[in-house]
Amino acid sequence: MILLGIIILVHELGHFWAALAIGVKVETFSIGFGPRLFGIRCGKTDFRLSAIPFGGYIRTIGDEPGRERAAEPRSLQSKARWQRAVVIIAGPMMNVMLAIGIVAGLYMCGLSEQVDTTDPIIASIKVNSPAAQAGLQPGDRIVQFHGKRDPNWDFVLMQEALNANHRIEGIVERHSQRILFAITPRMDDMQGIGIAGWSGEQNVRVGALGQGSPALRAGLRTGDFVLTANGKRVASPSTIQEVVVRSGGRPLNFQLMRNGHHETVTVTPVASNDPKMPWRIGISFKMPADAAKLGLGPALEQSLSLNKQSALMVFQCLGAMVEKRISPRSLSGPIGLAQLSRDAAQAGTSTYLSFMALVSLQLAIFNLLPIPILDGGTLLMLIIEMLLQRDISRHVKDVIFKVACIFLIPVVVFVIHNDISRLLTRT
Repeated sequence: MILLGIIILVHELGHFWAALAIGVKVETFSIGFGPRLFGIRCGKTDFRLSAIPFGGYIRTIGDEPGRERAAEPRSLQSKARWQRAVVIIAGPMMNVMLAIGIVAGLYMCGLSEQVDTTDPIIASIKVNSPAAQAGLQPGDRIVQFHGKRDPNWDFVLMQEALNANHRIEGIVERHSQRILFAITPRMDDMQGIGIAGWSGEQNVRVGALGQGSPALRAGLRTGDFVLTANGKRVASPSTIQEVVVRSGGRPLNFQLMRNGHHETVTVTPVASNDPKMPWRIGISFKMPADAAKLGLGPALEQSLSLNKQSALMVFQCLGAMVEKRISPRSLSGPIGLAQLSRDAAQAGTSTYLSFMALVSLQLAIFNLLPIPILDGGTLLMLIIEMLLQRDISRHVKDVIFKVACIFLIPVVVFVIHNDISRLLTRT
């Protein structure tokens, strides 16, 4: 998978460059684990692609089991502990820098439409769902939720997901009146998160309509939210373009949200001279107000703010799992990541890059957890050695490593089982 490969490459480059900077000789730079498939030798380092693509590593001189590493003057173990700590931290920090750089680049290019700026207006409610039991109605605008005033859908959906079987209070605006409500999201057996049974308006809103265009003749209006195109959920304008291009001129059904009410219109595309868009309906889209291009400074500021929110979200998810507000079934593995990556790619370049930034940030946080085989576990043992003013014996380290592997194997099997179960249910 390209996305994961790039993120792992950046992570290992952090370790690699930091090791070279303190004078450590790197013998192997591997993307993946297990047997070597192919690679090239550059200088004294073997850059390789290995058979098991879930991760990567660098191997420094004298890093083989049973070999006295400190005897090698260019080995990592011969360096001061603070220098070894720098090498350990460099990998996750490169992932953080990648996340910040991607999001800043999106803001600088004016591609910040992935940020949810819409009002949380309820578009539909499932029968007998928690939202229906709370007395909510389509067209209600959520003006307060879980203690936050004027939330957006990102916040509403996050709190819904993180509070399964826990009561959440809020306020909706209905016909100029404000109404208190309380909702208890139901635990979804497959996803392992809270589900309220509502859906909201999307960011895809009709902008200009061509004079005499099929869309205008069919009854579309400026300001309409497009919910589905021929039964396909609209996640971005590219979804509509794809449906129109593949229509072959056949009539298309669009489900809209207009002034809090559902509307359905049928539009028949007409032929176009543009080879990239052989069919058209004559519609453009309103972009969020914050889609203007930003300079480097403001873009970095916005990126730092957004990545901070994403990092807090990770810790909120971990806390919610401990408090049983979400289930371990919500965890995804490599198969789920590949599926999400494909969906993000289909939604457009900016969505795909935003997803890459989020995964890179999550990988950095995960790697810094104090688990022995991860960077955070290695760093923790190094800190303990600093406090003890002596090295932990190699035998003790090997035992800790093996025990951690034994405990992590069931976790890996569990998340892959989650992925397969969701995939079979989805298909």
